[in-house]
Amino acid sequence: MAEMNVSASRTIDAAPEDIFNVLSNPERHAAIDGSNMVVSDDKTDRITAVGQVFTMNMHSEPMGGDYKTENHVVGYEENKLLAWKTAPAGEEPPGWEWVWELIPQGRHSTDVSVTYDWSSVTDKHVLKQVSFPLVGEDDLETSLGNLAAAVSED
Repeated sequence: MAEMNVSASRTIDAAPEDIFNVLSNPERHAAIDGSNMVVSDDKTDRITAVGQVFTMNMHSEPMGGDYKTENHVVGYEENKLLAWKTAPAGEEPPGWEWVWELIPQGRHSTDVSVTYDWSSVTDKHVLKQVSFPLVGEDDLETSLGNLAAAVSED
């Protein structure tokens, strides 16, 4: 069976709370997105709990150009975990999710991993329409580099 997720990790020279501060602010997602699909956030409330939904303005030719996504927060542990399931605006999430995990390695060093997982996508129409993975490991590694740069600018 083919892999149903892709992930990347790296150590960032920053405290977990500084990294989480960037990740939990949707306004910063366009700057850290290594796929260049995130254009801007549509609502800038900070992510503070499971159950929140944040909306992003997106652009991807394989997805038909400009569109919006609603991101349903499904995992939240301050300074440790942030996860959301993405859906086209106005729809229920079809099953793919993003998971960011932070593991402290001393006071000013954190192992950060990001996983893009589509293993819960079961809708055959979605699987046919969306050529998974839309975002590859190189994109995730770029996101981690962008995250490191964003944290160092704060």
